[in-house]
This record gives sequence, structure tokens and C-alpha cells, in this order.
Amino acid sequence: MLSRRGLLAGSALALLAGCSSPPSGPPPGPPAVPEPTRPSALRDPVTVQRMHSAARGTDVDLVLITPEGVPASGLPVCLALHGRGAQARTFLSLGVPQLLTAAVRAGTPPFAVAAVDGDHYWVNVGSDDDPQRMLTDEVPGWLAGRDLRPASAVFGISMGGFGALRFARAHPDLKAVATASAALFVSWPDARSRKVFADEAGWRASEPLLHTADLRPEAVGVWCGESDPFLGADRKLVKAVNPAVSRFSPGKHDDEYWRGVLPDVLKFVGERLA
Repeated sequence: MLSRRGLLAGSALALLAGCSSPPSGPPPGPPAVPEPTRPSALRDPVTVQRMHSAARGTDVDLVLITPEGVPASGLPVCLALHGRGAQARTFLSLGVPQLLTAAVRAGTPPFAVAAVDGDHYWVNVGSDDDPQRMLTDEVPGWLAGRDLRPASAVFGISMGGFGALRFARAHPDLKAVATASAALFVSWPDARSRKVFADEAGWRASEPLLHTADLRPEAVGVWCGESDPFLGADRKLVKAVNPAVSRFSPGKHDDEYWRGVLPDVLKFVGERLA
């Protein structure tokens, strides 16, 4: 006959044995791995990514700017083309992120700004480097991969103004085409002095002043400083196109002037993209 002490000891051993026995069924698997975040999320108002452009034969920066606090997915897009000697990141130093956010908070419909690196007046000048083909054939895919719409507006500064007007000729459905201090040339000797265009025929095929009939006046906005070396050429543009907005005000061909007109430019673009 078992004593009380023996019964207690046996019960304890049975309990321990039950606790140490292996659980029934297969062992639990590894913890679930979260899905990778898609690039289209664009949680930050500014992103800079290095992209390979086959059209340009090189890697370029893709700078995307969205208004702070506004979901980026599905926003309309304005291309931003920089001037000679600058780069896509120049629009960051000009304060576009802050100015775009301020414009939207003041009532301008939200949109995104997409800037890429370009060169030689944003046209193919007889080499394998074709910025216009990059804008037309490659940038739309880059934007779609980030849940942004195809570009329906373009803005250019200086050399970028030349490129923006050239891009608009090939895309007549653009809702806004804005230039600041557009670098335009009234004659072949003037253009040749820039040492960019291979020959006069190439310049004539690209020069916006020689193709103003291809532009839709209601979509065009022109800004230029009254002390800008391209003032005369930009006045010719305004006279030929009669754009929706043309503003000539004190200023030179420099960052100070461009920072000063950017709020008006962003408002102009946003109202037409709405």
C-alpha cells in the first residue's frame, strides 16, 4: 500500500513527465516575413533615386517632390528641367519642396514635381545622348512604377526652358508649359556661340522660336527677369505665342530671381493640372 508521501511523489513525477513531452503536430514555422515596401509608397515628400537611362547612355538622378502631408499615389506630375551646368537636385536647393507645400496649403491643387538630369538643351545634338527620348520613353515608366500619373505639365529654367518648349511641341496635350528665363536664340550665330548644336539645321529643327505655332497659348506661361540676357528672345516668344501668362519683372539670370518667381509658377501649373 502506497503511503501519502509516495502518492505525492508519483503525482509530481507524472506532472513533470507531461510537461517535458514533445507537443503533438508539426513544429511551428519561422515568423512571417513582412511584404517589402513598394517604391510607389513615397512616404517622404522628397526622394532621390539613381536610374539608368538607355536613351542618354548613362545613369541619372530622378528627383521626386510631393507636397508634405499629401498622399503621393495618383498625383498628376509636372516635369522640371534644369538649366545648363545644373542638375535635377538643383530644384531642391531652389526650395521647390517647401514652395510646393506652401502653395498647396494656400489652396493650389496638389501635384508632384519630377526632375531628371539632362544636358545640351535637352535635345539630341548628334550623339547617342537623347534627353528628349528619355523624357518621352523612359520617364513615364519610372513614374508609373511609383504610382504617379504620366507627366501632364512641364517647367524649365534657362536651358530647361528651351527643353520644356521642345517637349511641348511633341506633346500638344500638356495642360501647362512654364518657362523661367528660357534660353532661346534669335539667330544661328547666337545659337552657334553656345557650342552645343552640331549645325544650323539641327538648331533650326529644335529652336522653339522657329516653331511657336506648335504651342497652345492657353497652356503656356513665361517668366523672365528684366536684366536677363535672354529678355529679348523671351519677349519674341511672348509676342509670337500670346501665352496665358507672361510676366517680366526686375531680376537677373540667377537663383535669386528663380526663387522669387517659383511660387507663381507652381500656382500656374497646379491650377491647370487640377
